[in-house]
Amino acid sequence: MGKIKCLFLGLFFIGCTPNDKEAVDYYVFNTPLYDYDVEEKIKSLNIVLPVPGKPIANYVPTVRFSEGKNTMLVYVSGTGPRKKDGGYVTGRLGEDMTIEEGYGAARLVGVNILASLKKEIGDLNKVKRFVKVIGMVNSTSDFYEQPAVINGFSDFIVEVFGERGKHARSAVGMVSLPSNIPVEVEVVVEVLK
Repeated sequence: MGKIKCLFLGLFFIGCTPNDKEAVDYYVFNTPLYDYDVEEKIKSLNIVLPVPGKPIANYVPTVRFSEGKNTMLVYVSGTGPRKKDGGYVTGRLGEDMTIEEGYGAARLVGVNILASLKKEIGDLNKVKRFVKVIGMVNSTSDFYEQPAVINGFSDFIVEVFGERGKHARSAVGMVSLPSNIPVEVEVVVEVLK
């Protein structure tokens, strides 16, 4: 690979000659995304990613969608707070569960989503960014703190991935969720191929 003949003006990329675009792609996509190892960061938080559970209905946990030559989107199905013993945290916000307990359940959902994502892509250091999060909270009609509950997921993801963990998000109340789980989260993540 020869020298890269490209023009950069401050932070703005002006262009490359066609023969050198491959060299730029090589540089951009072979430079680590993080200045730390994401998987070591997870271990430092005393978290062991579980073996992902099997779907409870007719769907798959993750689906890849190619975005381009070097990146793809991974859609992770709605995931609940599965515990180490295989059972789920259960409860309803505004009825028999506090905001703090809901926050903890949402954090546990984050651990389970990372397990599914790792199974799909192999190395969590390939996560370019979390794009979209939809957080659903099993709550009574007079409970209005769904964002505070889903913060348990969002705070965890940002703790692990830093700025690349920040995402667009919805946090909504549901009249019920499967198996009476308190939270369910689905995500879209951009990753390097």
